[in-house]
Amino acid sequence: MTQKVPITVYAEMTPNPSTMKFVANKYLLITGESVEFTSQAEAKGYSPLAEELFNFPFVTGVFMASNFITITKNEALSWDFVVMELREFIREYLQDGKEVLIMMPQPKAKPVEKENPTKTYAPSEYDDAIVALLDEYVRPAVEGDGGAIEFRNFEDGIVTVLLKGSCAGCPSSTATLKGGIENLLKQHLPEVKEVVAEDAE
Repeated sequence: MTQKVPITVYAEMTPNPSTMKFVANKYLLITGESVEFTSQAEAKGYSPLAEELFNFPFVTGVFMASNFITITKNEALSWDFVVMELREFIREYLQDGKEVLIMMPQPKAKPVEKENPTKTYAPSEYDDAIVALLDEYVRPAVEGDGGAIEFRNFEDGIVTVLLKGSCAGCPSSTATLKGGIENLLKQHLPEVKEVVAEDAE
């Protein structure tokens, strides 16, 4: 019998009042990877853990990265009533060694209903520098708040990023984007004039 390593999970508030971050003492995903589900149907076949979390009637979103899960809930119940239950559920699930993620879902194809077709981004000579800065300075802070940031492109002085997890729809994410990230990139790369967020939908 191999001895099970005790799993600990603690809950942490995020700047977004509708999300809570659950941090485990083990890695759930390879560093740098993240995955987000907004329904049980979306999680089916990809993440058994996310699928089970959607059985809680108040769960509306599950985001996973490195060693944490950020859960988004509806307004039906306050966190006070559900945090212990979710924490215990996640801890027991991980303790039993059940699968967190079977495979990564394919990036969502954007619906082409409107005039504008799916955005295709041309690479620029500054992409690597921007990604390196985001990875070094921004990613740890964003993950600290239960979210993730992905670089999309750089064109005409404008950096486009995608915010996920607790950062998506968070009241303070615009301030973070404009104040923190934009200032940081401008300091290192004078070519950067503005940072904007791409809509996840």
